[in-house]
Amino acid sequence: MDPISIPRPEHPRPQFYRESWRSLNGAWQFDFDYSDSKKAQGWAEKDSLPLSITVPFCPESSLSGLGATDFVDAVWYRREVALTEQELEGRVLLHFGAVDYHCEVFVNGQAAGSHDGGYTSFTVDITEAVHAGENAVTVYASDHLRTGKQPSGKQSHQFASFGCFYTRTTGIWQTVWLEFVPKVYLASLEAVPDPDNACVHLRAFTNVPASGMKLRAAASLEGREAGEAAAACTGSCTAFTLPLSETALWEPGSPRLYDLALTLESGEGKAADKVSSYFGLRKIELRDGAIQINGRPVFQRLVLDQGFYPDGIYTAPSDEALRQDIRLSMEMGFNGARLHEKVFEDRFLYWADRMGYLVWGEFPNWGLNISEADALCTVLPQWLEEVKRDFNHPALIGWCPFNETWDFNGRPQDDRVLSGIYYATKAADPTRPVIDTSGNFHVVTDIYDVHDYEQDPEVFYKRYAENPEPYENYPQRQRYGGQPYFVSEYGGTWWNAEEAATQRVRMENGEGGLTGWGYGARPLTEEEAGKRIAALTKALLDDPKMCAYCYTQLTDVEQEQNGLYTYDRKPKFSEAVYRVIREGFAAPAAIEKK
Repeated sequence: MDPISIPRPEHPRPQFYRESWRSLNGAWQFDFDYSDSKKAQGWAEKDSLPLSITVPFCPESSLSGLGATDFVDAVWYRREVALTEQELEGRVLLHFGAVDYHCEVFVNGQAAGSHDGGYTSFTVDITEAVHAGENAVTVYASDHLRTGKQPSGKQSHQFASFGCFYTRTTGIWQTVWLEFVPKVYLASLEAVPDPDNACVHLRAFTNVPASGMKLRAAASLEGREAGEAAAACTGSCTAFTLPLSETALWEPGSPRLYDLALTLESGEGKAADKVSSYFGLRKIELRDGAIQINGRPVFQRLVLDQGFYPDGIYTAPSDEALRQDIRLSMEMGFNGARLHEKVFEDRFLYWADRMGYLVWGEFPNWGLNISEADALCTVLPQWLEEVKRDFNHPALIGWCPFNETWDFNGRPQDDRVLSGIYYATKAADPTRPVIDTSGNFHVVTDIYDVHDYEQDPEVFYKRYAENPEPYENYPQRQRYGGQPYFVSEYGGTWWNAEEAATQRVRMENGEGGLTGWGYGARPLTEEEAGKRIAALTKALLDDPKMCAYCYTQLTDVEQEQNGLYTYDRKPKFSEAVYRVIREGFAAPAAIEKK
């Protein structure tokens, strides 16, 4: 396929880059499997499928070329891939950014690998199944989000979207790509920045034990050499420290990054594998009721970002669209986001790193029944895959594996699920704070947060700015324990200019029947909406206990009309009203005045 015509052609993993890669995005053969029965009919070996789809867009999206939004239990993909003798000299890796939900991969009719989890990346080594010339790659994906046995985030479990649930995503929804690597290769990297000691601690993992080889790391800063170190490899994990000759901190709004070159050398000193990466030098501490970055408290002005797109659903139509969402947020006065009920594309985090934009790593826990302990078996492997994938991003400021863990059919959460995930996360990443479940119901957490969609600014001000104690929204189910504290969902102010005009007419005629969805009473004018948003924000900024806020939300999503922009990222308000909103978001916080 002509590279110009390949959708989403950029490298999907810029923190671990090799030159020897090839995108498999574009046209694939495709078919629906509504009864999930075609595997038994031998479809893994079929030489063609009747439909066509554009990967990496899900079949529900218009960009896929299908726009089929009904429930489907399973889907099939197939395409031919030509390989050369040179590409087969080492190992051939087939990477998937994300496939929702259970995925099985077949190459030339042979089972090559499988994966459970609709949001995390995985790799299948297909070396033994391929040959020089044309090879058939077939992908089967099943998706049963109404069972309560799989995380599905904000995907609607009804036929149509409703409330804060939206169009579903099935099958492949992130880039599919090939990578050609040596027989012994670097599989992953963990970089722990240490600004106090002017160094970065590295742990590099190889696919097999690399005894007798050497790993060399070289850092540079804006083109200048900044440090070099090497270590002999023992086993499949090599750990060493890279001292830095120049210290430059990564901070929100000032994102200085080091480039990192990794070279795996053979016993003769020849380069066997090369990987390009980068890292940011910064530390996170919880101190004096604040979240500190590099030794100073940073008030986090966050926005809720759901990561949905009108034409791509879960998948951004372009790399520029990912960057544009961050730009829109920063122009509104935010310095970060909760990446809500979804594992975002790796390239979103890349742009956050490059733009100095704070993000919280979350997981799409909604849809999973956590009133039973076996939910831990489902979520833990997928969550740890996310933690491992995103560990090195300096923009990622904390983890939040669960959101609003409501009762399931009247049964409360099994607290062991939340505490188990919390402790596993702290073991996998001791460098970042962890919120066990955002909003409710907390079990063990580093930061205490609540959600509050009260729309009356006077009530909100009394509840927060004038309340000497942190507001407890569910005192019968959780208890504040002195942690840093913030309101991680508020606002949600419902505004749509056309519907507001219709609403006024209906009110004059004594009629109801409003359309759309949002929180609380809808303002009747955009001026009222802007003043309400600013006043609600002021209540949090004036609260001396508050270390952050998170406003709901960046854009409208389908019927949910409480975004600061429309679903297609267009302005919703006049510039005069936007000025009131931006000034409200950017006003000094009480914690910043100390």
